[in-house]
Amino acid sequence: MKRALVIQHMDHDHPGRFTDWFAEDGIVPDFVRVFAGEEVPSLDPYDLMFVLGGEQDTWQEDKFPYLAMEKAAIREWVWDRAKPYFGVCLGHQLLATALGGEVGMAEKGEVGIFQVELNDAPQFAGISKTQTVMEWHHAEVKRVPQSGTVLASSPLCAVQSLGIDNHALSTQFHCEFSPQTVAGWSSLPNYVAALERQNGAGAYTRLKEECFPLMPEMAKNTRIVWENFKKLSGLA
Repeated sequence: MKRALVIQHMDHDHPGRFTDWFAEDGIVPDFVRVFAGEEVPSLDPYDLMFVLGGEQDTWQEDKFPYLAMEKAAIREWVWDRAKPYFGVCLGHQLLATALGGEVGMAEKGEVGIFQVELNDAPQFAGISKTQTVMEWHHAEVKRVPQSGTVLASSPLCAVQSLGIDNHALSTQFHCEFSPQTVAGWSSLPNYVAALERQNGAGAYTRLKEECFPLMPEMAKNTRIVWENFKKLSGLA
């Protein structure tokens, strides 16, 4: 049995469709709620680090002091130990900054359904180079770190995916979002309100109706990426 260290930055956030795959692959997740004061434990027992999104910005260490602890753990995991890492949204941005890259505010945030273009990378072998994805971010990677490779981009965001050798992969887009994830927002007024601030009244209903028919294809393609990642990173 393998173990995954899952770092959470918000209540009710989780690895979405990856949670099912953890179970299928014999990976037990341990959740660390850094935003609630929990500290990152010793990394020794873990085989995978999975870092989720959040409303925090990578440069807000004064407001969120745990970000410094988290970046140190990511740096040790990815650079010193060279072990499998998967990050989404804030987890993508933290990977960049932990290794010496730069993150800043995007000229225009992306919230909703967008298209990204994948590079010819082994992490994305077996899927179309144009992918429909779900986005929810207002910051972005401005400069990739040393040894980092840009794996995907879009007209509004130049670094939609980042690779560190073959053992670390991150996406600005939310490849973890599942039907259960989106359905759960209906009981979280702050999530619905945030969507409406960005995209107007009724934004949640519109996004739900747009994304649900797309979810089976998103799941199929993300599963291929997961399988590629496991083989390339040595997690499999």
